[in-house]
Amino acid sequence: MEVNNTFSPIDIAISGLRAHSKQIEVISSNVTNARTTDVGNGQPYRRLEAIFETDGGGIGGVSIDEILVDMSDFHMIFDPGNPKADEQGYIAMPNVNLPIEMMNLTIATRAYQANAAVLKRYQQMVETTLELLK
Repeated sequence: MEVNNTFSPIDIAISGLRAHSKQIEVISSNVTNARTTDVGNGQPYRRLEAIFETDGGGIGGVSIDEILVDMSDFHMIFDPGNPKADEQGYIAMPNVNLPIEMMNLTIATRAYQANAAVLKRYQQMVETTLELLK
């Protein structure tokens, strides 16, 4: 007897829901900390990014492989009156770009909604099949 290791549409949709839910959490963290100039170590908040990977060798769903810290340069703003300003009057701000984060949030939300729609459509198919079998 052969065991079928392929993913069903339900498994794929659920993995997409989980992965995009986590991505939305990461994006929300970025938006929330977009103005955080000190995270406890004297450095501004660094943007996080969720990296996806495929499950099942490319034939299944997706998952979050890892969450990477964006090591790009901090944004510098001129505010000489601020106590955190350097000798030239600049403050290091997080490397979060709000318009990009909002775009990413929209994409992640739409992907989440698409996976939820797959589950709903599958449920409708099962209900229709059960009605036909009555």
